[in-house]
This record gives sequence, C-alpha cells and structure tokens, in this order.
Amino acid sequence: MIDLQGKKLVLGVTGGVAAYKAAELVRLLGKAGAEVHVVLTEAGAHFVGAPTFQALSGNPVWTDLWDVRMDNGMAHIDLSRDADAILVAPATADFIAKLAQGRADDLLSTLCLARDCPLLLAPAMNRQMWEHPATRRNADTVAADGAVLFGPAAGDQACGEIGMGRMEEPEALLERTLAFFTPKQLAGRKVVLTAGPTFEAIDPVRGITNSSSGKMGYALARACIRAGAEVILVSGPVALPVPPGARRVPVASALQMRDAVLAALPGTDVFIGVAAVADYRPAESAEHKIKKSAVDRSLALTPNPDILAEVAALPDAPFCVGFAAESRDLDTYAEGKRRNKKLPLLVGNLVGDGLGGDDNTIILYDDAGRHPLPRAPKAELAQHIVTHLAALLDARAASGKVV
Repeated sequence: MIDLQGKKLVLGVTGGVAAYKAAELVRLLGKAGAEVHVVLTEAGAHFVGAPTFQALSGNPVWTDLWDVRMDNGMAHIDLSRDADAILVAPATADFIAKLAQGRADDLLSTLCLARDCPLLLAPAMNRQMWEHPATRRNADTVAADGAVLFGPAAGDQACGEIGMGRMEEPEALLERTLAFFTPKQLAGRKVVLTAGPTFEAIDPVRGITNSSSGKMGYALARACIRAGAEVILVSGPVALPVPPGARRVPVASALQMRDAVLAALPGTDVFIGVAAVADYRPAESAEHKIKKSAVDRSLALTPNPDILAEVAALPDAPFCVGFAAESRDLDTYAEGKRRNKKLPLLVGNLVGDGLGGDDNTIILYDDAGRHPLPRAPKAELAQHIVTHLAALLDARAASGKVV
C-alpha cells in the first residue's frame, strides 16, 4: 500500500538552513505516492536551488507570483485548488509572522492566504527566535486560524546552540503527514502495546531469546498513532526507531515487560500483546560469566508469567488483542488460545510466514469467525488490524458495553 497515493501536496520551502531537509522530504513524499509541487521563496533558493526540487519531484518548481507558465497568471489561486494540503517546511519565524498578519507579498504567502485546502507548517528557527513572545503569539494565531503545526523539535541547531526550534526530520514529517490524512478511528483511545522479543539472562553475556524483530509491533504502534490513539509501546530489545508520537518503555526480560505493562494500564482502552515473550526463564541467573568446561551442564527453567492472560483476566480489563505465531495447525491453536484467554480478537500467523521479515500472512480471529488477509507488508497489515479493531470497539460501544 502506498499511503499517499492520489494525494497532491504543495510543499513550500522558505529561507532557513533546514531547507536542505526539504529535499529529502520531497523524495519521501513522492516515494509514499504523493504528487509534490514545490513553491520556493527567494530566500529559500539561497539554500537549495530549484533544479534540485524539480529533479526530486518530477514537477516544475514555482518561485514567482507572476510566473507566465500559469495561463491565467494566477498561480496563487490555481496551485491550491486541487491540492490536498500545503506543507511549508521549513516555516521560518518571518513566514509564520506573515501568515499571522495576513501579509501576502510573494507567491507562497499569497498562496497560503488564498488556499482552498489545509495548511501544515513545520517551524524551523533558532531556539531564542522560537521562544520569543512574538513568535509564540504568531504561532498561536496561525494555529487558531486553522494551520496545523508539526513540531518544532529540540536538539542541536546550525548556530551551535541546543534547544527547541529544529525542524523535525523528514521521516518524522512524513509520518505526521500520513497521520494527518488517516481517519482517526482510535481518537481518544489509549493503547498499550508490547513488541519485540524478551531476553532472559543466563549470565551477564548469555540469554534465552528469539528471532522476533519487533517490526509488526512497531508497525501497529504507528498505525494506532495515525488513527489518533495515545500509544505506550513496551518494547523488548530491537533495532528499530521509536515511532513518532509513541512513548516507548524499553525492557529486556518478561518480568520487566509485565511490570511495565501493569504500570501503564490505568486508563487504557486497548491492550495489544504483540511481543514474542519467552515462555521460560532460567531459574537462576549467574552473577558472573559461566566458563566453558568439559563438564556437562544443565539449565533449570521456570515459567514466565502470561502477560496477556493476566491482563485479560483483570476485573476492569481493557479490550485485549493477542498474537499467536504457530508452526502448524494455526486455526486450531490460534482459536484455542483466543477462547482460553477470552480474547475478543487474536491475530494468527505461521512462523515461517513472517517472523523477523518485512511481510507477513495473517488471519484475524474473533467471535464472528476467521478473517484471512492476503500476504502484505507489515505496515499495510497493521492498518487492516487497526480498522478491524476500531470496528469491534464501535460495535461493543453500540451494544452498551464498556470499552
């Protein structure tokens, strides 16, 4: 699935150092399926030239209010009339001030004032410029006028200072743009989700774990955030970036994961147990590395807690979604697990289909039966799961049950 397929975006680039990030943003938006038309201000062209944006977008770049390429001479009108949104990245302090005051002295500012589509802004400036009362007033004004602000972020700045004001990275801006266009099926919901493997220490350097990559759990976290949910991601050890908007709680062992989940549960509407939690852990973990020897060794194991079953059995349990990765007889084992743990929804797959990879083949099991989905990237499957979950939540709410 290409998330922005069919979307037309106008990308405004103003005169900030962060304009170099706009080039990568154009590439990412295009890769996601969007048709991108760049409007470059005179100051923005001092940082990145029009040929770069034309090459990356595949479309002519607009710079002049009086551009003769527009037959009617009204680029400031026509560019927004069939656009799905205008995204200005970077949006400098000066440009935000223009918008707050309703000034229109170049193509981009005139276009934003005459627009017939949503306006998205990615602020970028020095930390003291961002913190200045005038800038904060202007930002509040444009937000009150209907603009949506993406950021800014905190961190190192080109001037050598550190603080709020950095433009968010292109990947984060892409994620925010995707979220903007995603129906908010989980708006107002709090979702606690586990992902990745657990690591059960045998000694300081060895442990029991599995080959779960965490990709399915992280894809689901992104899909829930795009759908408007507050997401707490309790994650085992994985090499994946934190989904923008998620609060990640890193853990290693099953016991740590259980404690983190229970701590996050108050006020939770949905719990999704995606993590591949080890069924057993060493009865004792050695304080020092166990040395190799010719003597046969045995390892005593003890069961780990069943986090999903424990949450589902709570008197005030949230809506619980389980995952079952089986090596055979998927229908039998997955539906048995769902019924034994009294889960309203379970996602099942065969380990050979998806464990550790980017794609998967899954079947959704609920009270209405089994719902197979065709093989697809995990990001696409995550969106299908969220849509199915939202429908079940709506049906439960309509029936008068607490969700």
